Amino acid sequence: MFGKILICSAFAAFALVNVATAQQQLPSMTQQTATIKRTPLQKFDVPGTNYETVIGMAEIVPNVNVGRHTHPGPESGYMVEGEMVLFVEGQPEKAVKAGQSYQVPPGAIHDAKSGPNGAKVVATYVVEKGKPLASPAP
Repeated sequence: MFGKILICSAFAAFALVNVATAQQQLPSMTQQTATIKRTPLQKFDVPGTNYETVIGMAEIVPNVNVGRHTHPGPESGYMVEGEMVLFVEGQPEKAVKAGQSYQVPPGAIHDAKSGPNGAKVVATYVVEKGKPLASPAP
């Protein structure tokens, strides 16, 4: 019994250290504003390329636009809680609710507006190393 408790405790400590390490490796994604809380989760190289994958959580307050921006690679996301409307230039707007996913092509100008209960989304970006994760768009 004691051995099981010790193993579970070691596993929990390992998980917490991994999350803390991932957060320390992604300082550029750790940006808090009055409307969005961003938490880096993981970052790793795409083998055999000059690209990396960045995974993060964004928590958006109710009824706000995140702002027009682009990414130097594709973005995909999964809505954990709440809802938002995704606006990708040249495409019809897309409502995204909890349990649904979305994709944004590389370089596409896009924006999103959170719903009345806000939004919590896990997003994945594949970007060229050395390029900013996101850039504002006019």
